[in-house]
Amino acid sequence: MNRITEILGSKYPIIQAPMGWIARSALASAVSNAGGFGIIETSSGELEECKQEIKKMSTLTNRPFGVNLPILFLRDESMINLVIEEKVKFVTTSAGDPAKYIHILKDAGIKVFHAVPSLAGALKAIKAGVDGLVVEGTEGGGFKNPEEVGLYVLLQSIRKHSDIPMVAAGGIVDGIGMAAAFAAGAEGIQMGTRFVSSKESPVHQNYKQAILDSDEQGTYILNKKSKPCVRAIKTDFTHGIYEKGEMDMSAMFGIKKLYFEGDMNAAPALAGQSMGLIDEIKGVEEIINETISQFNDVCKKMGNHNFAN
Repeated sequence: MNRITEILGSKYPIIQAPMGWIARSALASAVSNAGGFGIIETSSGELEECKQEIKKMSTLTNRPFGVNLPILFLRDESMINLVIEEKVKFVTTSAGDPAKYIHILKDAGIKVFHAVPSLAGALKAIKAGVDGLVVEGTEGGGFKNPEEVGLYVLLQSIRKHSDIPMVAAGGIVDGIGMAAAFAAGAEGIQMGTRFVSSKESPVHQNYKQAILDSDEQGTYILNKKSKPCVRAIKTDFTHGIYEKGEMDMSAMFGIKKLYFEGDMNAAPALAGQSMGLIDEIKGVEEIINETISQFNDVCKKMGNHNFAN
């Protein structure tokens, strides 16, 4: 047990990323049931569907789970009210200033971790009173900071300023990445691309296969000079955006066609550099068990290295 598992109430400090449309009850409950920590997304904007997914979790798992609240996308406080009503005890906030809602959440006894891509963002969130951070390195997929700061530099930078609990996100698919993140100051990890390519993931096989077929250079950072800046798989669709150098939110309108119909050129296929480390579709339980086993082996081996000075 460490500070992250104590806060989450989970067996392992492994969180499933809150990927829009994907991070719903089927995947999140599988992660929680396997000893990790499932998260229900609300970034899709399909609030009624997300509310039903939150309620459905109680029928699929008796383990703890959380909800992600992307602050800029919340039209009102109805989702926050539902989280409180459903007695959810942990949320991650992102895409905005956590100070906007943190007092409502904390007054309800909810632990709040804010997702940050920079030291400045981390310090602002700490000042707002968050309980912890999800530290997002540039290696990860999805919406990114155009200033490309690697995960391990970012973790160490934040740790120099604060002892706040940190969950490392971006480029982690296994126990080796988990051990490296812990060495840099994290006490938990968040995985997105690894769980997108799991058996329980609801996405089309074409998307999963594209992850398996790609290497560590198989993604673009798109739209660095505007918003949204994202990391996505190299496809004909994203190559056109990359060459043009810009896109707007309309590029994302076909995301459900990509996710669930397998049209890899309907929208940017969000994924991280870690897909170069994934070569097999596995069940969530196997992924988590292998990650923990490998983490323990790596830590044991590292303990054998001792250099005299």
